Amino acid sequence: MKRLKILLALALAMAVGILGATSPASAYTDPRYYRGGFVKPCSLDGVNPVYHPEIFGNPILARDVYGFVQARDGSWHVIPNCRLYN
Repeated sequence: MKRLKILLALALAMAVGILGATSPASAYTDPRYYRGGFVKPCSLDGVNPVYHPEIFGNPILARDVYGFVQARDGSWHVIPNCRLYN
């Protein structure tokens, strides 16, 4: 009987550990929090500025850290010969 209680306690601890580990992973893919992708300096390939307001909402940050400039028409471009981290 004592052995059964020990096994049951171990199984319960493992189940709680597994459930506790999966919830942060599922929160990462929750559309309320995960906007998808990332932005690489000197490359606008596949980047939608709407999904990254922390970068494209600040033109100085976009230029100095990522090498992006905004044209007069509102479109974003990579600065010529961008080599920020090379």
